[in-house]
Amino acid sequence: MTSQTPLSSPFGATSTAAEVLEGVDLTGKLAVVTGGYSGIGLATTRALTRAGAHVVVPARRPDTAEEALAGVDDVEIGTLDLADLDSVRAFADRMTASGRDIHIVIDGAGVMACPETRVGPGWEAQFATNHLGHFALVNRLWPAIERGGGRVVSVSSIGHHNAGMNWADVQFTEGYDRWLAYGQAKTANALFAVHLDRLAAERGVRAFSVHPGAVNSPLLRHLSQQERIANGLVDKDGNDLEPSGFKTPEQGASTQLWAATSPLLDGKGGVYLEDCDIAPPAPQDGGRYGVKPWASDPDQAARLWALSAELTGVDAFSSH
Repeated sequence: MTSQTPLSSPFGATSTAAEVLEGVDLTGKLAVVTGGYSGIGLATTRALTRAGAHVVVPARRPDTAEEALAGVDDVEIGTLDLADLDSVRAFADRMTASGRDIHIVIDGAGVMACPETRVGPGWEAQFATNHLGHFALVNRLWPAIERGGGRVVSVSSIGHHNAGMNWADVQFTEGYDRWLAYGQAKTANALFAVHLDRLAAERGVRAFSVHPGAVNSPLLRHLSQQERIANGLVDKDGNDLEPSGFKTPEQGASTQLWAATSPLLDGKGGVYLEDCDIAPPAPQDGGRYGVKPWASDPDQAARLWALSAELTGVDAFSSH
């Protein structure tokens, strides 16, 4: 696993998707981008296609995706509900049957701070959607990903600072707290990349997790009006504002695109990225940057992998 040491990247917090991919030729490459029709995902899809990639966008709402991606060339939309493992299996089976290699996977779809919701066999929705659905998807697509020899990008968040893994009650069956559950899910996204990289590196695939930055997008739909006012999203009368410290969708997309394509990351993997660079360890004084130790711990990553394989019934590496 690569150390959490910044690389002095030429890009930063204000870099855009177009800037990161300038001069990058992705002709002939196939990318799978979950959430690729909304917010930073839509900006990601557009940038990848402009660079020559063919992008598959799995969507829980295919009609909405079709509308959002109208006019974007080299895109195909598939039906996928990450909270439904049967749907994940069906999407993966269709992709596998096409016989195509997958060169980039960006696991960007997710939910944030939703009211307590149960999916599948009673799983907490944020953990199930943000982590378990993507875990199952990548493992089911693994043969095509391995042939592509590219990168898997797991979209985490600074929200992982809120909480590590709640091992005593992963599904929050007692005392549900939407922000702690979100923090756990984002920690899980980072730990997934840690262990996937450990397993996949020798097979030519590297994995990274990223914090895209704060972006005013549909991800924020569960925030209350008071929370929107407190975060500078709207004024007291409900009028939209330009919140301080927030990125545009194009700026928010830049780090995951950098993770997927940058030659500076060749031979590296398993690390958490922010602002188009490897993030440092989070400061102990509570600063809102960097990666917390519980989100980069290889032992916790291995424990999460084993639990996820048990819950989803899929592990592409179990026979190796």
